[in-house]
Amino acid sequence: MTAERVNPPELSPPTGFSHAVVADGSRLVFLAGQTALDADGKVVGATLPEQFERALTNLLTALTAAGGTAADLARVTVYATDVADYRARAPELGRIWRRLAGRDYPAMAVVGIVRLWDEQALVEMDGFAVLGP
Repeated sequence: MTAERVNPPELSPPTGFSHAVVADGSRLVFLAGQTALDADGKVVGATLPEQFERALTNLLTALTAAGGTAADLARVTVYATDVADYRARAPELGRIWRRLAGRDYPAMAVVGIVRLWDEQALVEMDGFAVLGP
């Protein structure tokens, strides 16, 4: 895949996301929502950063199994049960993202929600990727 990150100067400078991603490739991978579930289906981690790291790891595991890499991500949506906590921990979450997924950010959104399927879950991520030929 080739991906062009588009961040127009007329918009606020993006921090931890790209305003738009133009992706050329031949395969789309739609990634289901991932929370901090372990292989036994139990939510692991008591804090948002711990759960964020596990949810991102799970998302990247699914993407890798489909033949992609973090660089192929075109769009990710993050669902957070506490947006204020997410904002307060954004620098730490950004470090986790960069360590696991790199600095080529997809188009992203963070959406505040009341709760997730598993009541202990604090964050969920889904998205899609565009893979090359």
